[in-house]
Amino acid sequence: MMNFKHFWTKKTLVGLGLGQFLSLLITSTGFSSSELAKKGINAPTSQSFLNYVLLAVVYGGVMLYRRQALKAKWYYYVVLGFVDVEANYLVVKAYQYTSITSVMLLDCWTIPSVMLLTYIFLKTKYRFRKIAGVIVCVAGLVMVVFSDVHAGDRSGGSNPRKGDLLVIAGATLYAICNVSEEFLVKNADRVELMSFLGLFGAIISAIQISIVERNELKSIHWTAGAAFPFFGFSLAMFLFYSFVPVLLKMTGSTMLNLSLLTSDMWAVVIRIFAYHEKVDWMYFLAFFAVTVGLIIYSGGDKDDDQSQADVADEDAERSKRFDEEAGFSNLSRATMAGSSKTGDTSSHDLTTSFVGRETIANNKGIGKDVEGKKF
Repeated sequence: MMNFKHFWTKKTLVGLGLGQFLSLLITSTGFSSSELAKKGINAPTSQSFLNYVLLAVVYGGVMLYRRQALKAKWYYYVVLGFVDVEANYLVVKAYQYTSITSVMLLDCWTIPSVMLLTYIFLKTKYRFRKIAGVIVCVAGLVMVVFSDVHAGDRSGGSNPRKGDLLVIAGATLYAICNVSEEFLVKNADRVELMSFLGLFGAIISAIQISIVERNELKSIHWTAGAAFPFFGFSLAMFLFYSFVPVLLKMTGSTMLNLSLLTSDMWAVVIRIFAYHEKVDWMYFLAFFAVTVGLIIYSGGDKDDDQSQADVADEDAERSKRFDEEAGFSNLSRATMAGSSKTGDTSSHDLTTSFVGRETIANNKGIGKDVEGKKF
């Protein structure tokens, strides 16, 4: 049974609060993208371009002020920037074909993808309870796809199946980004990560815009109704990117994506009250399945923390034993070195001692002979 005194720690509360703040930011980006799609604006890469520019300017300025050497290879950030740009492109593009609710729910595919990647590359072990929770979440995702296929007219998109596939592909790329960012933020530097991600993300986005979205940008009629969600999306993404590394360092990529599951709830609320759209009953069933999966997954956190603590204790004990053995080995080598320096003296003492014992034995033998001769 879960002990809530251990559960409601300061770190847990800060992590949950920050996770919900990020969840609201993701929901706002979904709302902005959906509004732009309704206005006929189809420029997903352009929406993310300003975010990358802000990251490069703000965090790049901080990095130049620090004048520190790079802690990671620059080409790692090139690859990460490319994957991140394409992930944003696919997910934002999906709003042209499916509903905001489907995008938010199918984004949960990031969780099993993150678990698989961390298991393969970071050697993270997951208990059966956590795996069962992820299976339940995936079952909820299957229900979303099934609902979109059989109720396309109520899903709020022109081609729900295509939109679902785009979201799943983008979520997989998001998983790669999250695991990579978790590794870099724990082994490199957060400011360095954000500045180079913004720099290379902006460069790659600019190239992609000039090839794919050049004509689309020319056809956009910039009104207040179009500019507000466009720049609102960039601002929300900038805040999201700025705080994600903080949560990654605190809790890891899996817990980040689990926290973002509540964005599904906000998406349903927006769709009902802002868009006045009818939500298919299977969405609620899918959300219930995702919630149950989250509860099952979170139920194993205490055991995993205890297991990690046991492993840490074993590592500490092993390190202590190694240090003791190393100290004993050094002491032995020091003793041997001291003996080699006084080798002549020790050899002389040993020889003298041996000869002395032999002389005493011989004297005892002679004494016995003399004594026998007297009798």
